[in-house]
Formats: sequence, structure tokens, C-alpha cells
Amino acid sequence: MSILVIAEHDNKTLNGATLNVVAAAQKIGGDITVLVVGSAAQAVADASAKVAGVSKVLLADNAAYANQLAENVAALVADVAKSYSHVLAASTSNGKNILPRVAALLDVSMITDIIAVESANNFKRPIYAGNAIATVQSEEAIVVGTVRGTAFDPVASEGGSAAVEAVSEAKDAGISKFVAEEIVKSERPELTAARIVVSGGRGVGSGENYHTVLDPLADKLGAAQGASRAAVDAGFVPNDMQVGQTGKIVAPDLYIAVGISGAIQHLAGMKDSKVIVAINKDEEAPINAVADYWLVGDLNAVVPELVSKL
Repeated sequence: MSILVIAEHDNKTLNGATLNVVAAAQKIGGDITVLVVGSAAQAVADASAKVAGVSKVLLADNAAYANQLAENVAALVADVAKSYSHVLAASTSNGKNILPRVAALLDVSMITDIIAVESANNFKRPIYAGNAIATVQSEEAIVVGTVRGTAFDPVASEGGSAAVEAVSEAKDAGISKFVAEEIVKSERPELTAARIVVSGGRGVGSGENYHTVLDPLADKLGAAQGASRAAVDAGFVPNDMQVGQTGKIVAPDLYIAVGISGAIQHLAGMKDSKVIVAINKDEEAPINAVADYWLVGDLNAVVPELVSKL
């Protein structure tokens, strides 16, 4: 078997999610090739070559891939994939944008959000907002799937010595173009990669109170900040901070949920966290069922006191 892993990157650095996908590929077994598609992305290819367990790195470096438009990348991946038994990518917005197109071009079905590998063609994935786990068997000639990174421990980023080969062919579909992007700069860790996450829900009351109460706690812990959908819909924080089924999936070492009741959609995005701490005035809140520790009290009093003792 041979497995093609699509690298997640920004043309400068290799995203850690790729290491989790390689870990999933190792459980399938076989030679692992990492495909780096971008522009001026040699540094990413070099980093990929050092990843433990990688046999080969393919670098498609062309201006057509500068912004990794899904239509262009998918056409290339579908072409390269014909020589492989499996094609895997991270379950990120990028991976979920590209791989369905790849599957369509290859005329195969795909498997989303793989959380466990049973065999080369048997996988587990969550359904019903994570309340049930489905075991899926693929009979396709080429297995195409996205991997939920939080379900696999990352492989080492050093120790490998794979060869880097160039892919000269460029695929420009000519049906989409990059217009602009707005990147939010933050001093805090990236939400999906952080070891500690502090999240606030509707219970914090307002956007101003969210920052007044939670910012000092996040600062003390060096934590990323997240929110429930209710807090995002209420305009407390931007939607890129949303944790949950329709937001970001996180599994930090410590997840602190403040003023979050714990709807199943939110739990689906954080219940794999190593330690969950809930602070809520409602002792019957659903989040208490998954919390390792919970504190019933007024968050406006409890959180500042917690900060003072850290």
C-alpha cells in the first residue's frame, strides 16, 4: 500500500495538523508520501522531509498554487493520487474544501473525520454530533479521507530523511481566482493547537464582560480563547473562535468552559480534551456530565478569584 498525505501549510511553515495525518497513515501501513502544493514552498517541503515515517515528499511549486485554490489543487491531487491506494488530509477547512473535489474527480466516495483506523479499509468516524461512532468500510480502489487530528497523537517533526521530488505539472482550472484575505493577528496560541483553552458562553453576558472576565485568566495560563455558538451568535466574539460541531474541534490538555451550558453541538467540539473544567451557576448544566471538575457559582466572582490564586 502507498499513502498520499496532503500537507497543510501557508507556503512558509508546515502546519502541525499534517503530523497527525501522518500518524493516521502509519496505522494504515505502507509507504507514506507527503504532497506539498504551493508557491515558494521549498521550506515546507524540507520540513516535511524531516517528519518521522515519511518515505518521500512531492513538491508542486507553481504560482497557480500560491493561494491553494481548491479547484487547482484538487485537479493536481486527483492526477497524482492515481498511483496511490489512499489519499488523506487533515479535517481542516482547507482539507474539507479540497478532498471532496478530489473524490469527485476520481469518481470515488470519501470518508470524513476519521478518528480511528481499524484496517486498511475500515475506519471509525463520529456521527450525530459525536454521540455515536460509525465503523465505515471502503471498497473503493482509492480510499479518500479526512482525518480528525485530535484523535491521533502527532508523529515527531524531526528524525526523517525523505527525498524531495519536484512535480512539474501545473493545474490551473481557470474557474476561480483569489481576491483577498483578512488574517486576524493574535498573540495567543492558535485555537486548535493550544495546550490550554479558555472558552466562554452565553453566560458571560456580553462581549465586554467576556474580555473583562476571561482575558486575565487566558493571560495567566497562556491559553487560547474560544466560545460557544451562543456566544458567537450573540456577537460577543468573532466566529473564528467558535468551538463545536460547526466550529473548531479542539482537544487540549486543559479546557476551561465558563458560562457554557454544554449543548451537544459544543460538546462534540471539545469532549476529547484531556481535562475539562466547567464553571457555571447551573448545577444541572449538561456540560457537568463530561467535566472532570465543575464549580457551581457566579463566574463574575469565581473567575477573578481563580486568577488571583494562580
